[in-house]
Amino acid sequence: MTDGDFDVLILGAGSGGYACALRAAQLGLTVGLVEKGNLGGTCLHVGCIPTKALLHAAEVADSARDASKFGVSATLDGIDMAGVNSYKDGVVARLFKGLTGLIKSRGITVIEGEGRVTGPRTVTVGAATYTGKSLVLASGSYSKSLPGLELDGERVISSEHALKLDRVPASVIVLGGGVIGCEFASVWASFGAKVTILEALPRLVAAEDAASSKALERAFRKRKIDFRTSTPFQSVKTTDSGVAVTVEGGDVIEAELLLVAVGRGPSTDGLGYEEQGIAMERGFVLADERGRTNVEGVFAVGDIVPGLQLAHRGFQQGIFVAEEIAGLDPKPIDEAGIPRVTYSHPEIASVGLDEATAREQYGDDITTITYDLGGNGKSQILQTAGFVKLVGLKDGPVLGVHMVGDRVGELIGEAQLIYSWEAHADDVAPLIHAHPTQNEALGEAHLALAGKALHAHS
Repeated sequence: MTDGDFDVLILGAGSGGYACALRAAQLGLTVGLVEKGNLGGTCLHVGCIPTKALLHAAEVADSARDASKFGVSATLDGIDMAGVNSYKDGVVARLFKGLTGLIKSRGITVIEGEGRVTGPRTVTVGAATYTGKSLVLASGSYSKSLPGLELDGERVISSEHALKLDRVPASVIVLGGGVIGCEFASVWASFGAKVTILEALPRLVAAEDAASSKALERAFRKRKIDFRTSTPFQSVKTTDSGVAVTVEGGDVIEAELLLVAVGRGPSTDGLGYEEQGIAMERGFVLADERGRTNVEGVFAVGDIVPGLQLAHRGFQQGIFVAEEIAGLDPKPIDEAGIPRVTYSHPEIASVGLDEATAREQYGDDITTITYDLGGNGKSQILQTAGFVKLVGLKDGPVLGVHMVGDRVGELIGEAQLIYSWEAHADDVAPLIHAHPTQNEALGEAHLALAGKALHAHS
C-alpha cells in the first residue's frame, strides 16, 4: 500500500525538480514533488538569486564610489549590511511566493519532508510511501570542503554562511578561484574588504577560455584584489582576530574570515540510490543524454548528474525529462551550448568551445578574432573594459563565444543562438544591432571574423 501514486514522482524541488514538475503537469501528468526544504532549492534561496542580489548591491556601491568620474557629486558613506540583506531577502521572498503559487495552481502535489528511495520508483517520506510510474532524482548539491578542513560557520565559512553575514569583514581569504570564489571576492572588494584569493590551478576561472581568465586577473589587480594561483591550501588555524592559512611552500596569510569555495558536491548520500542499484560515480548519478539512469523508469537531472552545475542546466534537463516521460521525444541537450556566466566585476560570459578545446578537436582549421570593447560606444559610456572573442572553424560555423566586461552576461542569449544554430560569421554580419548597445560588439566581432572589420583594426 502507498500513500500516493503519480505518473511522475520527483525527489527535490530545486531548478531541475520544479521545472520537471511544471512541464509534466502542463502535459497532463499527475505529479508528486518531494522537498525537505523550500521550493526553489539552492538556486533561489542560497545560490544564484541571493548572490546576484549582493553583486548588484556591490555594483551600486561602486557607482557611488566612482560617481565623480561621471560628473555626479555623491559619496559612499558605508555599507549597511542589514539593509543589503533586507533587499536580498526581499527579492528571494517575492520569487519564492510566486513559485509556490505557480506550483499550487498547476495541481502539483507537494510532499514536505526528507525523502529516501526505498524501492523501484518508490520514495518514503517519514511514515508515508509514494510511488511513480517514473521517478526523477533531483536532489541537488552542497558546498564542498577539503579533507580535514572543517567549516565552523564563524571563521571558516561556506557560501551559505557568507550570504547571512551581518557585517562586511575587514579582510577575507577566498579559497577557490572559480565562479563562486570570484563572485564573492568581487562583492567584498566592492564593499571595502581586503580580499585574497587562493587557487591551486594556474589561473582564475580555469574552466573559461585562457584569454578570459587573463582579463579577469588584470581587472582584479586593478581593483586591488590579491590572488595567488598555483597555490594549494595546506592548513588553517583560528587566531584571536580571525584565521591564519598556510599554503604549500609554508607562507602564512591572515584574515578575519576564510571562505571555502572549492565547488559543490552532489547531495546523494544516504538517499538510497545505491541500495536500489542506481549506477553512481564519486557520489554523482550516472545518466545518459536522455536523463535515464541504468534503472528502468528512473531519471536524474541537475547538479547530481556529472557536468556543469548550473541552475539553468538543471532547469532545461527537468523540462527535457518531463517531455521524455510524456513521449515527446525531445532533442538531447548540447552540453557545450549551455551558456556560462560569472557575475563578477567585470563579468565573464561564454558559450561553446574555448580556443584550446577547439584546437584539440580541429587543429589548424580553427580561427579566432578578438574585438576590444574599447571600440564599443555603450561600453565606453559604462566605462568598462573587455572584449568579445570568437572561436570559429575556417569556412565553417562559430564554435565558441567568449566575452569579458560589465553586463556581458546579458549578451549571452544571442551568442547561444549563434552557436546553437551553427551560424557562420557571414550569417551574423548582416544582422542589425541597435546603436549604441553592447550588443553591437557581438555584431562587430562577427564582421571582423567575416573579414569585414569596421570599428576594429584589421
